[in-house]
Amino acid sequence: MQTFQVPQRAEVAAGNQAIFDNLNAKLGFVPNLFATMAYSDHALGNYLQFQNGKTSLSNKEKEAVNLVVSQVNGCRYCQSAHTALGKMNGFSDEQILEIRGGSATFNAKLDALVRLAKEITESKGRPSETALEAFFAAGYTKGSLVDVIIAIADKAVMNYLHNITQVPIDFPVAPVLETAGV
Repeated sequence: MQTFQVPQRAEVAAGNQAIFDNLNAKLGFVPNLFATMAYSDHALGNYLQFQNGKTSLSNKEKEAVNLVVSQVNGCRYCQSAHTALGKMNGFSDEQILEIRGGSATFNAKLDALVRLAKEITESKGRPSETALEAFFAAGYTKGSLVDVIIAIADKAVMNYLHNITQVPIDFPVAPVLETAGV
């Protein structure tokens, strides 16, 4: 298997160096998975623009989608990064584990979102009518559904990148989920 090292600032194109500088200023570091995108002269900038696009989903809803999709796709890096971000957005450790397991019984609306995002990811875009009906019954709209699909696509990009490259996780490593069938 091909080995991927995390590119350093001096090893990437000038445009990516500027993005590294911006990430360092905002976050205090360049996450390894973002740095890995800089193997491409364009992917990191394109991805960050996509990731930072406007959405009807709240930050908490986006983190819920990120957590469950990363669990379904088996991405330890993203599970870890979004556990940290989930905590920053108000989720408890227990809630994060429940979301990763595919539900959010502590909040009915979020539960419908998490269950649908899990089904969409597992079924490759063919969720059950029951999951869709529950999502709409919880107060989401057709526009929200499109935003959920975009959020899933965003996370799948990073899940796949890490699952292939296996660059080191530079966040506190998330606990292994011990729920059967996940």
